Parts: sequence; structure tokens; C-alpha cells
Amino acid sequence: MAMKTPEESDVGIACYISDLPGFRGILKQRYADFIVNEVDLEGNVVRLTTLEAPPEPVNVAEKNETNASDQLKRSYDAEIESFRSLAGDSDADLLQSFIAQITSGAEDGLSPIVLSPNSDKIHRTAIHNYFKEKFKFLVTDTIDGPDASTKCIRVRVSSGGQSKGKMSKKRKERGGKPFDSRGSSSWPEHVGKFLRFHLYKENKDTQEALGVIGKMLGIQSRSFGFAGTKDKRAVSTQRVTVFKQYASKLASLNEKLIGIKVGDFCYVKDGLVLGQLLGNRFTVTLRGVIADSEDTIKAAADALGKRGFINYFGLQRFGSGSVPTHNIGAALLRGEWKTAVSMILDPREGEKDVIAIAREYYKESKDIDGTLSRMPRHLVAERAVLQSFKKFPGNYLQALKAIPRTLRMMYVHSYQSYLWNHAASARVQKYGSDQVVVGDMVHHQEHDDENVAEVVSECGNDDSSDAFDHVHLDETSGMDLPAEGHSPVKVLTSEDIASGRYSFDDIVLPMPGSRVIYPNNDVADIYHDLAKKDSISLTESVHNVKEFSITSMTGGYRRVFQKPMDYEWEMLRYSDYSVPLAETDLDKITKSKPLRLVEGNECVKGKDFVNGNKENDPLDSVISLTRENSVNASISDRDEIHMALKLAFTLPSSSYATMAIRELLKTSTSVAFHKTLNQETCSSLQT
Repeated sequence: MAMKTPEESDVGIACYISDLPGFRGILKQRYADFIVNEVDLEGNVVRLTTLEAPPEPVNVAEKNETNASDQLKRSYDAEIESFRSLAGDSDADLLQSFIAQITSGAEDGLSPIVLSPNSDKIHRTAIHNYFKEKFKFLVTDTIDGPDASTKCIRVRVSSGGQSKGKMSKKRKERGGKPFDSRGSSSWPEHVGKFLRFHLYKENKDTQEALGVIGKMLGIQSRSFGFAGTKDKRAVSTQRVTVFKQYASKLASLNEKLIGIKVGDFCYVKDGLVLGQLLGNRFTVTLRGVIADSEDTIKAAADALGKRGFINYFGLQRFGSGSVPTHNIGAALLRGEWKTAVSMILDPREGEKDVIAIAREYYKESKDIDGTLSRMPRHLVAERAVLQSFKKFPGNYLQALKAIPRTLRMMYVHSYQSYLWNHAASARVQKYGSDQVVVGDMVHHQEHDDENVAEVVSECGNDDSSDAFDHVHLDETSGMDLPAEGHSPVKVLTSEDIASGRYSFDDIVLPMPGSRVIYPNNDVADIYHDLAKKDSISLTESVHNVKEFSITSMTGGYRRVFQKPMDYEWEMLRYSDYSVPLAETDLDKITKSKPLRLVEGNECVKGKDFVNGNKENDPLDSVISLTRENSVNASISDRDEIHMALKLAFTLPSSSYATMAIRELLKTSTSVAFHKTLNQETCSSLQT
């Protein structure tokens, strides 16, 4: 199946709000030209302000180790006899022997004990509580029993809150199961069990950064919680939580971390989950700006703030490879499991050699183990499918279900987004972008919300906009639909139009699902006609796999036009394109030297690279230049003045900053397009 990387028109991105002319500008010439700061649920912009850890409330580790040492000096005969009446002779004898080994000094290398199978949860809870009260040097957790109806309590020596070498057992020594530390008594009761911190990262995706931190801490990536993932090709700051870790331990990592910093620590009761954010604050610098006149730039920048942009799902929603993710979603909706798996695994155009070699090897040999040894670990979906084939050969549906849920659901969500984009374009093409018409759908004013760009959780609480690079995840806030009969939207009548209560800002369109309604005009036909061309029905399912069926999803609504909030812009002039024009959070902390600005022009203070060495700060990967070429170009061009446009604005978490930039420039936001612009710029600098 011959495919190419999707262009904007392929996924329904076709219109603009204004008819003002655009201009030339390069998006993400450097990754520091795209700064993203999360906005929390209280509307606070998340920033990195300190790298220092606060004083710990108590030195828990030392206290517990001392207590444990004191406790082991005395006899536990009375406690064991009481435990005998609670758990029975067999478990009491086992515990007595276990404690005897510990008190004799044989705890080094001592394996945990597992108590008798127990199907009574209340009784198990009583045992857990008994250990917490009477045996503070021991920790308990619950593991699966010998059959489906029972569980067992596992007992081990507490590590005192620290990862001691003698207690760091390999998983194979623990029966293949990690310890659940929730039963530990080593955490002070008055301190929240989650450490919240601000994660600052440069040119790294969220999962990659947390993977590095997790490896240093010796914990799994799933121990972290976050509200949404941020663009890789950017500098970003966001909140993260981690279970039962000390701020001082994380702060000590800052000296070792490269392109990552952690700070602003505090302890909280609950961990973060996807969707717990209002949006993101963007600071975007467009370089190499060329226009007919400065008035053209100023008019376009003003118009973006006043009228906004069409709230399309951006290109990253549909993947960056030659197999668009909405095509995989369409195959899933049709129940074509084998086709979907082939789309995921088969060779693609334009991929890196190491990936292309792995795909070709599997296509020719069907050697799963050999392919897995060649397949990069960040290709999560591909590896999950192959691992499933090892256990269930030829079971394509099972292989698809082996892909992490947030990732596999994005294929179907991508198809929903594909339909929505086309419907939005049809609405603008037929009725314009400055007024409401009969049949339009609007957010009901009784349910008014400033940010009604949300989608329902099943369409939006996913974590992947570029997940099909398997490295970049997108956050889309979720809003469940209210109960039946309480629709958050209404279809406008002629009386509504005459009342003047609604404007084009209020217009919404549905994300297809079983509980949405459609506009009462020919825009509704776009959904059904387009789906029909793909042999998909939006009202009937051809298979019974609910998660791959639109009729099993409730659906939701999305604002068609979105205005940037707290919008600011300014024009800058610069003479060295390799120097950043906007301050990052880390710049402000380290108080780097201000960059060399051109006097007498509209500029703001900027900063040099954090480490003080421009050559050590690589250009964004979209540039595809060698470091040597980059440096030579900047030196040869120091006497020439260039123009940049810097914008700062806030968007709801379901909106794409690239779509706002598209409205401004009136050009494609594809990586390939801006890579070409940048190469043209660099070529002109070197001639």
C-alpha cells in the first residue's frame, strides 16, 4: 500500500479565518524557539523557579533504621502468640522462624516469606494492620494466590525508606513480582505520599525524560504521574508526581541530568493523572520573517488575537510517518485486524535506517526474536504486537490489544479527528467564519464554559498526538457528556439567530459517537459521506469489539473557532540566528548573560545558552544541519539583520499551537515544509 506522510489537506485542514495575507517565517528553527509551560487546573502557569529541595519534614530513613535496630534486640514471643490466634499455627511458626533469622543477623540475602492463601479481604487487612502495629521493621504486600479466588500476604524486611544494596533484590529473586511499598510504615503519616515537582526538559519528550529519571532512581516509569505530555522539539515545563520519593534525592540528580532539570518540590496527597490541566502557555519565536511590509506582519498578528483560528486537530494528531494513523483507525473500525497490524509493522517511507532494517527483516523472515533485537525500544506499538505474536501466533486482534490502551485508542480517535477536521472545513467553506446560521450547533449557554474545546474523555483523555512516533504524546482535556436528556449543545433556530445571543465563537461540532447530535444542515452529511467512502458506518458496528467501535463511544463536542488567551506579540531584530531570542525558565534561574541585541530596534532582553557555549546547544532536529555548518553560518551572517516575531499565548489543552501559527503565516505547519525553509535559509547564508 503506497502511502506518503500526510499533508494538511489530507486530514481536512484546508481553511483560514481571515483573508489577510500571510508571510514567511520558520517554525522551530531551534527547539528553544518553542517554549511550553503547563497551566494547572487553578490557572497557574507552571514554571521552574528553584532547583533546591525543601527541608525534609523528618529524616525518616535514619529514624526507622534506628527503631528497627532497637526493636530487633528484644523478644517477640508475645506478639507471635497473638499472631497465632489471628493467622493460625502454620503462619505463626513461619513468622517465628523468619524473625529468628533476622535477629541472628542473617537478614542479608533473606528471602521474603509468603503466608497461607486467604480469600477473606477483611481478614487480610487485619493481618496487614497487625504487622504495621507490632512489627514495624517488616513490610507486607498482597500477591496472587495459587488460584483465582485467593490472595497471599508476602512479608519482607523493611529497607527503612532507602534502597540499600542488600535489600535491592533482582525481580527474579522475588518470584517475578515487584514489591508493593504501600504497606510500608517508613513514610510519615503527616506527609503526602506523592512528591510533586516541576519537570523542565529541552528537546526531549516527557516519557523519555521520566525514563531517564526513573532509571537513576531505580523505579519504573509507571511510578510517575503527569497531566499531559509535551512536545519533544521544544523547551517545556510541567508538573509530575512520583510515589514515596524524597525531594532531596531528586534534587541531587540535577548535577547528572543533561537537558533535564527538576525542582519546585512539594508533597501532596494524590498523584497526577492525564487531563488534570487547563492548558498550556506557549512562547513561540518565528525566525527569518519576510513580508511585503511590517504592516502585513502587524495586521496578521493583531487579527490572530482578535479573531483566533480554526481549532483543527494538528498534523501531529495523525502521525509523522507515511502510514497516517487515521487509516489504521479506519481499519480497526471496519474490523480488519490483519490489515491494521500490517500497517503498524510493514516498512514505511522516510524512516531512519535502523527502523527500516528492522521492518524489512520481519517482512522477509517473520523472525520475531530477531526483529525484536533490531527494533528500537521506543517503537512501543510494534514491539507489543511482536511480543503478542510470540504467545498467540496469528491472533491479530490479541496483538492489537497488547498495545498500551492509550496508544491503541489513539488510532480510532485519530479517525474521529479526521472526520471533525473535514466537517470544520466544510462549515467554514459553506457559511464563512464570522456569523452563526440556522442549523449550527452551539454550546448551550446554561452550560457555558470558557474552554469548551474539550472532547469527552474517551476521545480526549488520551496521551498521544504524535504517539505514532512512539515518543511524543499529546494532552487533550476530557469532559464527560451529561446524562441523557441534558445535552450541553443546542441546534440554532431562526429565532435564536434573531435574538443575537450567539456568535461564531460559540459554534461547536461533534466528535462522532453514540450520544452526540449533528448540525441541522448539510455539514452533517460530511461526517456520514466521508465515513461511507471508508466503508464505515457511524451508527452501526460490524464487529463486537467495543473499544474499536464508534457506536460504543459516547462522543463529544469541540469548539470550531479558538481565540488565544493572554495573547502578546512583538517583533525582534537579530544578527545571529543561533542565539535564543526568548528566556527559558532555566535561563532565569541561572541568570545567564543577555544576548547581543541590535540597538535601536524593537527587542526584549534574551539570554545566551545555559552552559555559555553556543556550540553545545544543538539545533532542533528539524533543521538537519551539522553543528559545523550551523556555527559557520552564524559567524558569516553576524553583520546581516534578520527579523523575528515572538508570540506568547495560552490555549486549552485540546488546542494545537501549530494551528494558531498556521493562521498567522497562511502556510503549512508540516515538519517537511519548515525543514525546507530552514535549508533555504542556511544555503543563502553560506553563499
